[in-house]
Amino acid sequence: MNDETGGNTEPLHQVRADWSEDAVTVYQAYRPEIGRPAARDGRFPVAWKRDRMTWIKPSFLWMMYRCGWAAKEGQETVLAVRIRREGFEWALRNACLSHYVRGLHEDRASWGRRLRRAPARVQWDPERDLRMRALPHRSLQLGLAGEAAARYADEWIVGIEDVTPRVREIRARLSAGDEAGAAELLPPEREYPLDREACAHLLA
Repeated sequence: MNDETGGNTEPLHQVRADWSEDAVTVYQAYRPEIGRPAARDGRFPVAWKRDRMTWIKPSFLWMMYRCGWAAKEGQETVLAVRIRREGFEWALRNACLSHYVRGLHEDRASWGRRLRRAPARVQWDPERDLRMRALPHRSLQLGLAGEAAARYADEWIVGIEDVTPRVREIRARLSAGDEAGAAELLPPEREYPLDREACAHLLA
């Protein structure tokens, strides 16, 4: 998904992810009582709340910014969740931006109605580098609720890995001043080939 760069080398809005022909990796962080059983069983445990919006993030470094390298309370276990690409793309096609944008939406009232009905919502937040500094381009956060959350849990997941040990090793290398060594452990992320026309309603 690309739009004008505004002079930057990276497009302002771009989905970068670790993806293959069939699946894409997204990241979430949970307390150990949720994260460990999920990784062990390849599915979320009963304690995982289906009635709450769940946010998935294709960017590993943005997940690190959000969870503080697995140090924040309730986010001590970082999961790499491999999901089917058709599910990921269904969520994007059916998503609504989490904020109103003049010119993109007809008016605030119509945007609000769509937001309430949508099973998914999208936020674009500044991407981060290894030192958690904000970059000029944006990273996708995809919130799933209702039908989307159920499909995510029951249909889209093809694998769940606990990557907390890798997270801690990267953080340890950074603390030791070994930025190159830390970068070697990052997952291979590249631009995800989305249908820009189908996702035009998410660009703002």
